[in-house]
Amino acid sequence: MSIDAEVSRFGVRVRERQDVSPLWDEAEFTCLINDMVVAEAPRVFALVQVCGDRVDARIAAWGLSWGDRAEVIGVDRGLRLSLGSPERARRVLSRIAGIPARIVWLGAR
Repeated sequence: MSIDAEVSRFGVRVRERQDVSPLWDEAEFTCLINDMVVAEAPRVFALVQVCGDRVDARIAAWGLSWGDRAEVIGVDRGLRLSLGSPERARRVLSRIAGIPARIVWLGAR
């Protein structure tokens, strides 16, 4: 007997079929999931406020970028931004704080 259950995850409706046999063994499926996560992972960046001419700096916020949007969370006082790009987030943070900010990509040297 087939049982279809409608499951809501993050606002997306998914139809789960209970009568379908696995298409891969556990190791293959785990590898496919890992590859999917690596391929679709957002890029991580920091918004760094720069004081003076290379006198001091502080990380003001962390962000995730998916190419068509950026989510930013401040390190203090509850700043949260959802914008079209990391560059837009940088401009908004610079304007709000009155201190120039830079985008620094995690892992970039």
